[in-house]
Amino acid sequence: MLDWNSYRSELMQRVGDLGKLAPDTLNGVMTLGNAGDKTDHLGTKVRELIALACAVTTRCDGCITLHAEAAVKAGASDEEIAEALGVAINLNAGAATVYSARTLDAVRQLRG
Repeated sequence: MLDWNSYRSELMQRVGDLGKLAPDTLNGVMTLGNAGDKTDHLGTKVRELIALACAVTTRCDGCITLHAEAAVKAGASDEEIAEALGVAINLNAGAATVYSARTLDAVRQLRG
C-alpha cells in the first residue's frame, strides 16, 4: 500500500507550499477543521472517528493519513476505528443501493 508516515510528511510539505501561495484558502480549511474545538460537544476522538469515516467515503488518502494520526493521538482504539469504518462501508453500500434504484428508474423511463 503506502508508507503512510512518509506520505503524511510529504503531503504536509506540499500543503505548506499551497499555504504560501494561497494563505487565506489554507486558513479557511484550518478554520473549518478546528471549528469543533470551540464547542467540543463530541470530543476530539469522536470527531476524528467521523473524519476517518468521511475520508473513506470521499476516498481521500491525505485525509486518511492525517485523521488516522489524530484519531490515534486522541486515544481511539483499533476497535473504535474499525466500527467507524464500518459506518463508512455501510454508507457507501447504501449510496450504491440508492443509485442502483435511480439507475433502474432511469432505465424504466427509457423503456417507457
